[in-house]
Amino acid sequence: MNILFIHQNFPGQFKFLAPALARQGHRVLAMSLQKTAPTSWKGVEIVRYATSRGSTPNAHPWIGDFETKTIRGEACFRAALQLREEGFSPDVIVAHHGWGESLFLKDVWPRARLGIYCEFFYSAEGSDVGFDPEFPVLDPGDVCRLRLKNLNNLLHFESADAGLSPTHWQASTFPEVFRDRITVVHDGIDTEAVAPNTQAKLGLSSANGKKVELTRATEVITFVNRNLEPYRGYHTMMRALPELLRRRPQARVLIVGGDGVSYGAKAPEGQTWKGVYSAEVRDQISDQGWSRVHFVGHVPYERFVPLLQLSTVHIYLTYPFVLSWSLLEAMSAGCAIVASDTQPVREAIRHDDTGLLIDFFSPSQLVDSVCTLLEDPSTRARFGARAREFACAHYDLQSICLPRQLEWVGSLGVN
Repeated sequence: MNILFIHQNFPGQFKFLAPALARQGHRVLAMSLQKTAPTSWKGVEIVRYATSRGSTPNAHPWIGDFETKTIRGEACFRAALQLREEGFSPDVIVAHHGWGESLFLKDVWPRARLGIYCEFFYSAEGSDVGFDPEFPVLDPGDVCRLRLKNLNNLLHFESADAGLSPTHWQASTFPEVFRDRITVVHDGIDTEAVAPNTQAKLGLSSANGKKVELTRATEVITFVNRNLEPYRGYHTMMRALPELLRRRPQARVLIVGGDGVSYGAKAPEGQTWKGVYSAEVRDQISDQGWSRVHFVGHVPYERFVPLLQLSTVHIYLTYPFVLSWSLLEAMSAGCAIVASDTQPVREAIRHDDTGLLIDFFSPSQLVDSVCTLLEDPSTRARFGARAREFACAHYDLQSICLPRQLEWVGSLGVN
């Protein structure tokens, strides 16, 4: 088959699936907005394209999102026309449609079968919007903005033949009119690469510049976000930090994440959420305590895996939203996990089995749960073992997820 992948930041969620299809002998192309993307990667031919204009200044805020998606959709459409002129005709198109790139591809190749990655459908109730009282919805018109933000999803329902979603809860956010076309299969975790390692070590620098080597004998608390922001519970984590450091005077706290914003509102002008909540608690923490807090920023994967392997207790918090790969990687590494009692976390963390679930908004519950595990090695070992067993049974890349993804693509190719 000829298979075309669409992802503005390819490979994204398709980093295992696209090369696997190429290895099977299919011709696999990918279209990407990355200016520096290579022309080929792991057997996949990559076609770069670019937008021809930016968004309209001062456009109505309710429609700005859809205009941006239309601009990207047009760019992808015109690049697809060129591919068609060159003789390429896909049997199957697999797209992360969230940025709008695949909006018009069926107008180029009407006979191609389109499968879309169904990551999230926006709603004014029951998910991320309005969840956190610290960030209330102030404009009643926000519900209108969300309805228009879903235009991209709704238009894809008309042209897409099938959907793929990583969790049952994320699939459930989509309207029933399309939900029965969605197959739930996670992107997959390489549980061989991310596995427990009692010999793991990691070198760090403390706030005073002193070099520190961490081993499994070190009491290590880990917290991981792509960016440090309220959507992923950074404010709850920081408010728990003073008491956590007081009760665990030997613990090292490793906080992974950048200064930007992946989701939700930006921090106040000229600030970052990292800085806002660090400043809120800093005067409650001694200099000695603060020296045990390590903000490590974004870390390369070869350092990220040892970091999880070293973790004594791992913390994962999130609004009801998209599930982070980092939680499942922590499970695969055999971490003892304290997580928020929110969807879709409940699909992976079962309370008192694969970890502990706590109230997202309660720093005191977070402190108590983490300290309980730090004081109980046998329970930590049980939770870590069960977490890994669950990850291997439900999210393993090679035995579970990739075969099901390949089957899904294969079913798309059957007309």
